[in-house]
Amino acid sequence: MEQPNNRSVVLDTETTGMPVSDGHRIIEIGCVEVIGRRLTGRNFHVYLQPDRASDEGAIGVHGITDSFLLDKPRFAEVADEFFEFIQGAQLIIHNAAFDVGFINSEFALAGQHDRADIAQHCTILDTLMMARARHPGQRNSLDALCKRYGIDNSGRDLHGALLDSELLADVYLSMTGGQTSLSLAGDGAEDNENGQGGGGSEIRRLPSSRTPGRIIRATPDELAAHLARLDVVAKSAGGPALWQTLGEAG
Repeated sequence: MEQPNNRSVVLDTETTGMPVSDGHRIIEIGCVEVIGRRLTGRNFHVYLQPDRASDEGAIGVHGITDSFLLDKPRFAEVADEFFEFIQGAQLIIHNAAFDVGFINSEFALAGQHDRADIAQHCTILDTLMMARARHPGQRNSLDALCKRYGIDNSGRDLHGALLDSELLADVYLSMTGGQTSLSLAGDGAEDNENGQGGGGSEIRRLPSSRTPGRIIRATPDELAAHLARLDVVAKSAGGPALWQTLGEAG
């Protein structure tokens, strides 16, 4: 499937546990849009009420409690907006089989069986498989890749779908473009000591005149929780994360 304007969506989910065959559900979806190797500043982010309890082990990974999710929408309520955001895109996912299996299950449970095989509507690129091919015999978790490509993830004490998709976007662009630090066009940033930047594609934010699609906005509480994580990243790194800077540019 050919993506218009080279549109990709970097995607991550958090769940009540695993496997999906045991009835586990998605509780958070985070997506970041990339067009032509440029972070556009558009994203899709939502927490979901799963109508079941999360496993204690899963809560230990993502920190999202059952009580926090009580007033959140169910997947069926946001399915159309989510599908609109990802339809026709290349989905970039770390360990894609996990997330795709859950997404297919959610569409099926919502009665949207025509969307229950998302590979029929999007192409899927698994960055875990890509990393294993490029770095055989090495650790290729998202944390390990962030360290390998010089991407700050010091604020990632817990997993979060939007934060992880933002980090994965940086990892993917570095891994495929030969750059270890992403910069706005014309900011004069130098390649790092690993020498992986020469000749890489220029990465910059699309003009703000681009008409946005429909986006589900985070609630004030959800936004505050996300901003708190970004503050931790900024304090550790001595400055805001790249994707914060891109989102504020223009």
